[in-house]
Amino acid sequence: MEKAKDRLEVIENIKRNLAEGKLNNKAEIGDPAITEDFIQEKVLKYDIFKKSPMSKVKNKMARKIIDNYVDMFNKNTEIDGLENIENIKTGAIITSNHFSPKDSTPIIYCIKKLGKYNKFNIVITESNLAMEGEFGFIMNNFNTIPLSKNKEYTEKKFMPALQKCFNEKHFVLIYPEQEMWFNYKKIRNLKPGAYHLAAKFNVPIIPCFVEMREIPEEYEADGFNKLKYTLHIMPPIYPDDKLSLKENKDIMRQKDYELKKEAYEKAYNKEMTYDFQDEDIAGFAEKNIKEYSKMN
Repeated sequence: MEKAKDRLEVIENIKRNLAEGKLNNKAEIGDPAITEDFIQEKVLKYDIFKKSPMSKVKNKMARKIIDNYVDMFNKNTEIDGLENIENIKTGAIITSNHFSPKDSTPIIYCIKKLGKYNKFNIVITESNLAMEGEFGFIMNNFNTIPLSKNKEYTEKKFMPALQKCFNEKHFVLIYPEQEMWFNYKKIRNLKPGAYHLAAKFNVPIIPCFVEMREIPEEYEADGFNKLKYTLHIMPPIYPDDKLSLKENKDIMRQKDYELKKEAYEKAYNKEMTYDFQDEDIAGFAEKNIKEYSKMN
């Protein structure tokens, strides 16, 4: 569990990024550095589809851990708009806001209701493979597809893996905001990668937005309120075969942003701007967090 003082530093990073207009910059601290040796030994050799006997065993263990977390963090989760995606017959890319190591659990909660759990993958950044502890075990052994800047990996493993997933009608979760901003409620700029892939592989985007509400008088070990989630699912955005890849990419990205922004404004009943207020961080009360920081 992150210490309260670390959370305060992350929030200061978020404030600075907002002031500088850098909505996709890193805010977390302590992420592992990636070396070329790590890419060669870990990323290029990553068993995406868990073909080896040991990978299969670890995948089952990782799924069991994830199942426990999904149950733990989604006791009160509500889903709005499930009917929008019940009849999708192809593969698809799910996009959602990226605010916590827990933020995939409402998505998985929904995927289970759809009966798609065995055809679900998450795209992660390669640095997650270097994480330690239980989180690192999950990142290395769940149904994850690492994204790397290494050209050889992208051409020989990443793109073929996505092609296989979509051929088999998988739903693939991608976070287009890129970096995680802890408990940040608002929608940030969406990077083009997910929409490029949707256009390239001719699959729809499933736009999602996770709303966070504080549970009064219930706190995490870092001093933040525990949260209740509502997963908002908007109608899928399909590529248009009459348009070019670039046109589709740009249009799908803009439409996704507009739908997420609309969902935010409706959920919180306020206009979305990028001036910082404490209430932009779900569960955050600075006085309370500082008290917790003294105990850590």
